[in-house]
Amino acid sequence: MKTVSVGLILIFLTSSMACQKSEVVSEFTGNQASYGLIQTSAYPVSGTVTFKERKDGTTTVLIQLNGTSGSDRLPVHLHRGSAAANALEVVVPLNTLNASTGVSTTVVSQLTDGTKISYSDLLKVSGYVNVHASSGGPESAVILVAGNVGTGMAVATVVKQFGNCNSGR
Repeated sequence: MKTVSVGLILIFLTSSMACQKSEVVSEFTGNQASYGLIQTSAYPVSGTVTFKERKDGTTTVLIQLNGTSGSDRLPVHLHRGSAAANALEVVVPLNTLNASTGVSTTVVSQLTDGTKISYSDLLKVSGYVNVHASSGGPESAVILVAGNVGTGMAVATVVKQFGNCNSGR
């Protein structure tokens, strides 16, 4: 009797687990826009900046560079205007980039002046992203990469996902 009961419990547990759907829950909607970041100095560095819409309406700004190394934390900014003009107005200071990984990730919900901004409104900002070679000293004036972003700037690769199940993007 004991063997039959244990066997039935094992069958029940196995069948109930087999019916469960394994689904990755993402904090992103699947909407995103990517822009190229081009080398602007003697250092051979390039990459991309991707704006990813979060389900709460904010934006994750992901910068991925190739060609960086070391333990430095490199300053990153979103400026108003075009990279060619090299405007000084910082719209959003982004998190520093880890030189060893070439990655910076920032969740953006407001501008420098405190104005709240959504993903769709952030994509309307005509601006550019740049990454500095250092946070101090003479190298802080060196811009490793820069790229225009937003409306009226460089053409972006825009991805829009439909449906309820996003695969971790």
